[in-house]
Amino acid sequence: MSNTPTYTKNQLALRNGQDKPEIWVCFNGLIYDVTESRLWKNGKHYEHWAGQDLTEELRDAPHTESVFSKFKVIGKIKV
Repeated sequence: MSNTPTYTKNQLALRNGQDKPEIWVCFNGLIYDVTESRLWKNGKHYEHWAGQDLTEELRDAPHTESVFSKFKVIGKIKV
């Protein structure tokens, strides 16, 4: 993963399904492309919005973090 691009929170925020065509979310420091997911259409998944870090919000989700294994890691968040 050393060649994985790094993105800022501002760059992630633009991939919210509204400002740019990509729909990205961050979890545990990794950024996932969820653009093709039917559950993330228009950048919203239930009460969660794309373009942000969802690490804390996963606690309230009815699924585990294994759901992220379905999606491609496209980068990591710059801390």
